[in-house]
Amino acid sequence: MADINLKEITLIVGVVTACYWNSLFCGFVFDDVSAILDNKDLHPSTPLKTLFQNDFWGTPMSEERSHKSYRPLTVLTFRLNYLFSELKPMSYHLLNMILHAMVTIIFLKVCKLFLDSRSSMIAALLFAVHPIHTEAVTGVVGRAELLSSIFFLAAFLSYTKSKGPNNSIVWTPIALTVFLVAVATLCKEQGITVVGICCVYEVFIAQGYTLPLLCTTAGQFLRGKSSIPFSMLQTLVKLIVLMFSTLLLVVIRVQIIQSQLPVFTRFDNPAAVSPTPTRQLTFNYLLPVNAWLLLNPSELCCDWTMGTIPLIESFLDIRNVATFTFFCFLGALGVFSLRYPSDSSKTVLMALCLMALPFIPASNLFFPVGFVVAERVLYVPSMGFCILVAHGWHKISKKSLRHKL
Repeated sequence: MADINLKEITLIVGVVTACYWNSLFCGFVFDDVSAILDNKDLHPSTPLKTLFQNDFWGTPMSEERSHKSYRPLTVLTFRLNYLFSELKPMSYHLLNMILHAMVTIIFLKVCKLFLDSRSSMIAALLFAVHPIHTEAVTGVVGRAELLSSIFFLAAFLSYTKSKGPNNSIVWTPIALTVFLVAVATLCKEQGITVVGICCVYEVFIAQGYTLPLLCTTAGQFLRGKSSIPFSMLQTLVKLIVLMFSTLLLVVIRVQIIQSQLPVFTRFDNPAAVSPTPTRQLTFNYLLPVNAWLLLNPSELCCDWTMGTIPLIESFLDIRNVATFTFFCFLGALGVFSLRYPSDSSKTVLMALCLMALPFIPASNLFFPVGFVVAERVLYVPSMGFCILVAHGWHKISKKSLRHKL
């Protein structure tokens, strides 16, 4: 944190406090009731080992009705709150506010890897005040997002130190990264997605490769015209270590949930039990819906269930235009970020990775989840969005005609 000064920290803490001070006087609502008020794992009389046997809601992982959300470190912080103030909500909300400020400060550190100081501060301040975070910060159960984000960002920052002189491998930061990924995953499942971001960083940022260069090198190697460069071999070793560690974490996770996915009802996620092509069309449409919430968070909802987003049952539904437009825009940014070696391309690439990879577990694209839309899961993806906005602001402000504007 050496390159973050006290003035920046004070400004961030002040802005976060101004935004969320009123949350200190809130009670427990919605999922807080199940996770806090009805959860016996918070009580000192419950053995500490039970936290590592039950899910987020206090249900044994072995039971069929378990939600399979394994977040013992988050529940441990609830238990510490209970020791301090039992079921008085103020301490729970205060800790959430402090954690959000901590995430924002660490995010500022990450931004400075890809943006100048002023643009980094713009991104961090936008992240601090973005309305999409209301559920994650003001809702006590949103602490899973906050805690996971701290270790998520810390793991990434640790990995950026793994490149030594002459492209040598520094193993201590990699070992620390693996440990922090495991801790982030014990706070919330999406913590493991930081491994994907580290891999992209290694290939396209640390090593400076572009997609055309990788394709050319691979083509020459397959035709026997050249050998793999030593720097690329070093990169492969690091990626293999990361992937093996991730696979190990996934295997452990599967063992914990006993190879069973949670069972959700039509009420939780109507599209998940709908026939083809309704299921696919609706799930793909939810991606631009989430992107729109980041861009224009004017209509937020605490519980996006049942009919809040009607199913798309036909290819002729006008909402498919939004899906098509979203993928075209995302594809254009992806081509720009992977094809060109400029600093701007690298910034856009990391922003896209932060937006897309942490969202994959909640996207419904690979396995159904227990909600249609949940604003709390946009907490980490909004980091990538804030970097994109700050980068765009920087590009526009450099033009003399638009500088003052």
